[in-house]
Amino acid sequence: MNKHRWISATAIATLLAVVALFGYYHWNGNDGAKRAEVLAMMPADATAVMYFDLAELRSSPFLAQLYQWAPRPQADPDYAQFVQDSGFDFERDLDRVAIAVEKRNAESALFAVADGRFDRNKIAAYAAKSGTVAKRDGHEIFSVPINGTSRQISFTLLRPGRIAMTDDPDVAASLRAKKTDVDVAEWRSRFERLAGSPIFAVIRQDAGAGSALSAQAPGGLRSPQLAALLDQLQWITLAGKPENDSLRVVAEGECTAETTVRQLADVLNGIVILAQAGLNDAKTRRQLDPAARDAYLELLKSADVSKIDRGETKSVRVVFDVTPKFLQAARTAMPTPPSASAPEQAPQKRTSGKPKAVTR
Repeated sequence: MNKHRWISATAIATLLAVVALFGYYHWNGNDGAKRAEVLAMMPADATAVMYFDLAELRSSPFLAQLYQWAPRPQADPDYAQFVQDSGFDFERDLDRVAIAVEKRNAESALFAVADGRFDRNKIAAYAAKSGTVAKRDGHEIFSVPINGTSRQISFTLLRPGRIAMTDDPDVAASLRAKKTDVDVAEWRSRFERLAGSPIFAVIRQDAGAGSALSAQAPGGLRSPQLAALLDQLQWITLAGKPENDSLRVVAEGECTAETTVRQLADVLNGIVILAQAGLNDAKTRRQLDPAARDAYLELLKSADVSKIDRGETKSVRVVFDVTPKFLQAARTAMPTPPSASAPEQAPQKRTSGKPKAVTR
């Protein structure tokens, strides 16, 4: 190759590399920036934050499986009228949304920021007809009543394609709420761990999540020991990432006490082992549909319990896969499991190396 051709080839290769890098950071980075912007607007005093990237989930084969499995709700005349008047349909027009739960004394308030396709003129006309419009802190605030209650939803369009809303009386107050650097850093570090997940929830513990879970669980799945350990966690995260037609789920509990993490890992491993033994019981085999039993066993076999040491905090991570077989089995009656009250030093479950996890 002569000198001129070598220079030309080098220039073309360099140009292609620059274009590829620009494309990566422009398109992929743009979605990441929007995600970060939405999450950064969540109140720092929230007890929980949930995030849904509907744009990514819509292209997932798992979502198609979920739609086939879930019963379609009956058409709601009020919602149909809302879609007609506002021009907004969440299944079609909502791209991403972050929702924060805040405690207000004995009650809770929701604050959300959403990206999507919003027709400002239609939404403004709908809100003016159904509720009120006011100006606060430079924002045009729309308030509409929630059907069947005395409460209202107030919202404002922050810019084209982005809206903020709350069921608290004043959305402007939520937008101007001050945040401490410590609180912001705590939330941001956990959001960054979940950067690969299009759907997740981060819960900051105030003690009581374990007790609440135990109260809602079926009788055979109630474990006072598990509830007590969960109540000692400072943070709980749940994340899901579609992988082909399945959903990989990662649950993580975080605290500062090594003893709590060790005992929780032992209890969770014991529960998995007891559940597998229960499904292999002769009585269960006779009572449970074979396809459903195989699906439950498939989920349990995919479960991996591990411990993570991040220095100041320790975590227990549980990873498992929700498959189409499990969704189909969930249509049938769940089996009656054995008691989940595992001994403090439960048998250790053999792990198969580091699981492919959604968090990091």
